[in-house]
Amino acid sequence: MSRADTTPRLPIADAGTARRAALRLLRDDRGAVLATLFLTCCAAAAGAAGPWLLGRIVTGVERGGLSSSGVDALAATVLGFAAAQLVLTRCARLLSHRFGERALARLREEVVDGALALPGRIANKVGTGDLVTRSTLDVSTVAATLRTAAPDIFIAGVQVVFMFGAVILLDPLLGLCSVVGLPLVWLVSRWYLARSRAAYLAEGAAGGEVSEILNSTAHGARTVEAYGLRARQNRALDQAIDTTYRAGRGTLALRTVLFPLTEFAHTVPMALILLVGGLRYLDGAIPLGSVVAAGLYMWQLVDPLNQMLYWVEQLQRSGAAFARIKGVGLVSRTPDASVPSPADDVIEVKGVRYAYLPPHDVLRDVELLVRPGERLAVVGQSGAGKSTLGALLSGMDAPDAGSILLGGVPVADLAAAGELGNRVVLITQQHHVFMGTLRDNMIMAAPDADDEAIMSALALVEADWAADLPDGLDTRLGAGGLDLEASQAQQLTLARVQLADPHTLILDEATSLLDPTTARQAERAIAAVRSDRTVIAIAHRLQSAHDADRVAVMEAGRIVELGTHDELVGAGGAYAALWRAWNGEG
Repeated sequence: MSRADTTPRLPIADAGTARRAALRLLRDDRGAVLATLFLTCCAAAAGAAGPWLLGRIVTGVERGGLSSSGVDALAATVLGFAAAQLVLTRCARLLSHRFGERALARLREEVVDGALALPGRIANKVGTGDLVTRSTLDVSTVAATLRTAAPDIFIAGVQVVFMFGAVILLDPLLGLCSVVGLPLVWLVSRWYLARSRAAYLAEGAAGGEVSEILNSTAHGARTVEAYGLRARQNRALDQAIDTTYRAGRGTLALRTVLFPLTEFAHTVPMALILLVGGLRYLDGAIPLGSVVAAGLYMWQLVDPLNQMLYWVEQLQRSGAAFARIKGVGLVSRTPDASVPSPADDVIEVKGVRYAYLPPHDVLRDVELLVRPGERLAVVGQSGAGKSTLGALLSGMDAPDAGSILLGGVPVADLAAAGELGNRVVLITQQHHVFMGTLRDNMIMAAPDADDEAIMSALALVEADWAADLPDGLDTRLGAGGLDLEASQAQQLTLARVQLADPHTLILDEATSLLDPTTARQAERAIAAVRSDRTVIAIAHRLQSAHDADRVAVMEAGRIVELGTHDELVGAGGAYAALWRAWNGEG
């Protein structure tokens, strides 16, 4: 069994869900859609006038009833309609491109929101490859459609309808000849569409598998080398690339049927119009100008039909990518209704059970009450469930059973509604510096904060380096800007926490990855930030437990002891054993 068969995947939206989502994109900007439709119809009507006027010229010259000045006037009118078509088409494209960019912006925001709202266990199970592919490659595919393919197909579709209508109005029999190729186009399109969605979804999934293997190998390169896993990773990558190659050949095979048959279906109507039209002209049934006009209409159809054929593949790719993007939101947590405000700052954990991969529970029947302003230390051996409990307390996911309440309201619901950020904040070993200025990095925690409040927060965590920056708060950080050291990145994180002003801090080994000197500096900064706040500290360093108001000891996913440091040492249980080991007492 291949790795692609065993790796969990995010769901894919079904055709109905994707279709309704696409319609919502149109409804959200219906003014631009209607204006584009109006301009496109006007442009198509202006384009349809040209062949009809040229037919008038041919008929008038043939019958001798049109003077040279009349020919000049009609020719000038043809040029005028052509210019009008050019201007109207350009305006329609401009409006449709702007609509596409606005729709794309909303879609990008939706993808980011959906990714951030993924339950923790889902994000851990699917890995980075599938999510990264959906938020980058799939979004880029949809972007190409919204920017170019959708406007071109929309305009081409309106032009095709006008052209066929014009031929039918010229002569019903010639109009019948013009549509003889449509049944073949319809049949081959149905055949193609019935197979292409699954084929392009498979191609996208295969690309996500390649991305997953590349990402995991790059991030774990030293581990791969240390354990001699290079050959294994190469085999997995070769297999994934082979799957991608076969998926690409599958979509290519579909295109080799679609394009030749539809090209043939386009040439048949032109030949029939010239044959039937010529015979009817010889019989005197229609003027020569009608045959010429019908032929010109069919010639004008070549470009819009080719545009539609050219972009049909992009539409299918985009449809599959759009379904994958919408699948991210299918597992995102959203509150069922408006979330009430918490009554107070009390945190209650009642009978909580949680598993990343059921039925292997990480937490079992956890009971805990954290009072406002309390300093609680959570200790235990690695794998006891401490970090998982901290993540649930911060609202990153909801428990499988039981409840975690803040002032009587489920913490997960507050997080999904965006109401938790200024109440409970989790600080982990990882500290993020975002691209943008120092001010941008700070005000994301408090959009209304002024420069004085920002500098005060930085000063509180001893970030003296901020005052020495050449551009002050306008200094750019991250890629292409100032690269902060580990201690500076943590100070930035803590200053953001100070600005957000939460009532509860959850510290999950926040200084464990820092060197001793940097760690001591970071601990002073943390001490400044956690003043007058509820603090839940998850730590291996038992000095934190010694200074806490209470200590919760976890073993195998349960809280087995709860009390003050002195009480637990005196009880001689699990905590006392940890304390003796910490102090080297054997």
